[in-house]
Amino acid sequence: MSIKPIHIIGGGLAGSEAAWQAARAGVPVVLHEMRPMRGTDAHKTDGLAELVCSNSFRSDDWEQNAVGLLHEEMRRCGSLIMRAGDAHQVPAGGALAVDRDGFSEAVTATLENEPLVTIERGEVAELPSADWDSVIVATGPLTSPALAEAIGALTGEEELSFFDAIAPIVYADTVNMGTAWRQSRYDKPGPAGESDAYINCPLTREQYGAFIDALLAGGKTDFKEWEGTPYFEGCLPIEVMAERGRETLRHGPMKPVGLTNAHKPDEKPWAVVQLRQDNALGTLFNMVGFQTKLRHGEQTRIFRMIPGLEDAGFARLGGLHRNTFLNSPRLLDAGLRLKADSRLRFAGQITGVEGYVESAAMGLLAGRFAAAERLGKHAVTPPPTTAMGALVAHITGGHLLEGKRSFQPMNVNFGLFPEIETPRTESGKRLKGKEKGRARKRAIAMRALTDLESWLGSARAAAE
Repeated sequence: MSIKPIHIIGGGLAGSEAAWQAARAGVPVVLHEMRPMRGTDAHKTDGLAELVCSNSFRSDDWEQNAVGLLHEEMRRCGSLIMRAGDAHQVPAGGALAVDRDGFSEAVTATLENEPLVTIERGEVAELPSADWDSVIVATGPLTSPALAEAIGALTGEEELSFFDAIAPIVYADTVNMGTAWRQSRYDKPGPAGESDAYINCPLTREQYGAFIDALLAGGKTDFKEWEGTPYFEGCLPIEVMAERGRETLRHGPMKPVGLTNAHKPDEKPWAVVQLRQDNALGTLFNMVGFQTKLRHGEQTRIFRMIPGLEDAGFARLGGLHRNTFLNSPRLLDAGLRLKADSRLRFAGQITGVEGYVESAAMGLLAGRFAAAERLGKHAVTPPPTTAMGALVAHITGGHLLEGKRSFQPMNVNFGLFPEIETPRTESGKRLKGKEKGRARKRAIAMRALTDLESWLGSARAAAE
């Protein structure tokens, strides 16, 4: 019997990976790429998987870096993106960087020569008709306006964000709790009855003044012309708020009212920076109201001026730019299907993951899920102890929703993984400092690869 094809919209990293994975499972694919019939302001060629920004896939160290672990998991899943990246890598120390032209050409040639993949050039400007009964939308942050409008109409405009306001996210275990303390403003209880949902970092009048000076003088990034001017009053960069008056932040995101310093209850803070829990595991906290245009190096320097954050580790730094991504925790299920129309799957950056490899990983899973469904098999999501599973868990449910716009794009990082007991020395002593951190990361990575192999084994058994 002939198998109906899966239609994949978008020939970037996610779409290309999804097409490869589905074809490797024996399912035909039609890959739709609008370039060169319709170009974008960022792309320069009509090649598949074109890298429009950096040529780096970041760290390749699977034992100590979460993105390196994601690399390794994808390699074990037969990833086309990782195969092409490895074949076209250029010197970059411990990172995996690639010759962008050779990389794109390799991906394009592989898919063009794959008998089960048909590449159709032209824009898909609306949601496909019902005869496309299995579709993967992998159009990325530069989704064509017509398709973005169609997706917005299906999901409700408020559920499709076109503006990406990002605040930095801090690893909870790097906050100095000898200075910071846990408390909700006015001790107001949350839905679960907790009254200490926030981590609070106090500043004196002098510290606040120095912080404002550094904020105003810090180097900022400029928007590209094609991104327009994306300022909205509800999500202004903190440096723009500070430009409106030195006291603005004290009466905005840094207001000290309703809070008592647990370490110095008799001293009223002049200002307070609040960190709010960002994931269900409680390992990540975002800096409330701290969306910013500061350059990354400036962010780490200036934000570590805040008492309690002197040694802060950042899972993600802030930013502000036009983007298109779904409110995935509300809209997608664990199989990356749209709840409002289950024939549609989403993959890549439009799902709310950040980074080349993360986007490709969502394509890898979407392709496998769609192929299994087409073959009448049951597709199982990788366990959350793996890098791929941790990303899916975050974008489809692990993020704590406090409002319709609270979900923001995320790179893979160890804060997304369930906790693990840190190994001890041979004599049973607890490890400390950097040694403890390295041992913890390696333990998470080893567990991830063990669980990935079990997942792959189950998938192979189901296919037989």
